[in-house]
Formats: sequence, C-alpha cells, structure tokens
Amino acid sequence: MDNRSEVRDFLVTRRGKVTPEQAGLAAHGGTRRVSGLRRGEVAQLAGVSVEYYTQLERGNIRGASDSVLDALARALQLDEAERAHLFDLARAATNSSTTVRRKPAAQRIRPVVQQILDSQLCPAWLSNGHCDIVATNRLGRALNSPLFDSPVGPANHARFRFLDPRAADYYRDWDATGRDTVAALRTAAGNNPYDKALSDLIGELATRSEEFRTRWATHDVRLHRTGIKRLHHPIAGDLDLAYEALELPSDPGLALLIFTAEPGSPSQQALDLLASWAATEAQHVSP
Repeated sequence: MDNRSEVRDFLVTRRGKVTPEQAGLAAHGGTRRVSGLRRGEVAQLAGVSVEYYTQLERGNIRGASDSVLDALARALQLDEAERAHLFDLARAATNSSTTVRRKPAAQRIRPVVQQILDSQLCPAWLSNGHCDIVATNRLGRALNSPLFDSPVGPANHARFRFLDPRAADYYRDWDATGRDTVAALRTAAGNNPYDKALSDLIGELATRSEEFRTRWATHDVRLHRTGIKRLHHPIAGDLDLAYEALELPSDPGLALLIFTAEPGSPSQQALDLLASWAATEAQHVSP
C-alpha cells in the first residue's frame, strides 16, 4: 500500500496548526503566505535539512529513523495521538512492499468477557476500531437502542452518526461527536492500514456523507480513553455520562467502555428508568 498521500496531508495539516510564535521562533516583518510554519522552519526545529524535510512532506517517509520522527513530533508539537499516528504511517510505509489488505478474522468474545459485561450495573459494551458495538450488557443495549434499531445497521457509532438522520436527536454534542468519531477512525486506520473492513467502512462513509468527507480531510486523530457523553434517549431523555475505555490486552483491537452517571443526579434517574424499561422489554421477549 502506497501511503505517501496520507503522510503528505498529515504533515502539511500539522504544520499549518503551529505558528512561529508558538514554536518560539522570532517573528519577521512582511506578510506570510502560510498560516503555520514554513517547511524551512520545521526543518530548523527538527534539526534536519530543508531538502530532507521536503522529501518527508512529499510522503517519502520510508526508512525515517525513530530519532527523526521524534524530532518531527517535537517540532510540530504533536500530542500523544498525533505522535503515535506519525509512527504508524512510517511503519506502514516501511512494510508497504510486503503487506496486502486483509479482511480480519471474526472477533470472538470470550465467555469471561461477556460475564464481566453482564456483571456491570451501568451501561457497558465492547467496541473495536471500526466503532462497532461488538458485545454489550442489557443496559448498554438499551442505551444504544437507536443504533440497534437503525436501518443503517449493524450497530456502529460512525455509521449511525453520519448516515442516520435520527442521530441528530440522539447526540446532544453534535459537532464534537462528529469530530471525535472521525478522529478515532483516522487513528484506527493509521494503526491498522491493511484492515479491509475498516477501509470499506471509511469508503462507504466518504461516499455517502459530505460531512464525513470534510472532517476526514482534516487528518485529525484522537485516543478514545475517557470523557463525557451527552445523549438524548427516546425513552430516558437527557443523560450526561462519564466513560472510561479500557483496552483488553488478551483481545487486541477491543476496548471495554463503561458509562456512569453522578449518583443522585437526573442522569442517574434517567439510567434507572432505562434499566426498568430494558428489564420490561427483556420479559416481553422471554419465552
């Protein structure tokens, strides 16, 4: 896989985000033609020649040493997610001649992992780099019922966010949800550049959603570890839920997401209502 365009666009967009003042460079008079750093300024900060950095920014990153990548990360003031993405792009470029796109094996959920999910008193589910809901407990399924009922299924946060009009009612932080979802997919694509199913999902979203195409072009990346989700559920109403994402070392590519509400808060009352509704629904489908 030739990822030179990915490398080029990532470096160009990161360079455009850093001003000379932020980089500690002396400001000179005159009008600048670029919004961020010039190539020569990045090269100066990274301690490499302008010619070498120009080659890197053209996408010729194959063979770049870890020390050079670290220097670039410092010069461009990359955060943890961006630095990891840069190294992923370099790794993919190095392996491009020996690796082909592949369809990953079906993910099997170990019984103990499902037991951990079912033991949680709060919404919990497993997600992968595709934003699929791979497994869930009862309350997690109830919280995500709009996704499970969506005609654009199977349950996938990215597909629901960009392709189902009902998502606008479900996600109260509409703009942030779109930005973070695309950034998470971009991170996964850098980490797994030969994942055919992921590439197919990104292609589908880019084909069917102008918003997704616009956001994808920013090349932003993000680590999905902790935060607040502000949702509007059709049964329970508004919920403000804190979440933690825990990676499973024995199940590469899967993360356990657990959502909690502040005790005694309106969100906790909404979760209690949702749990009651979910229990009633489960009784209706039981033989």
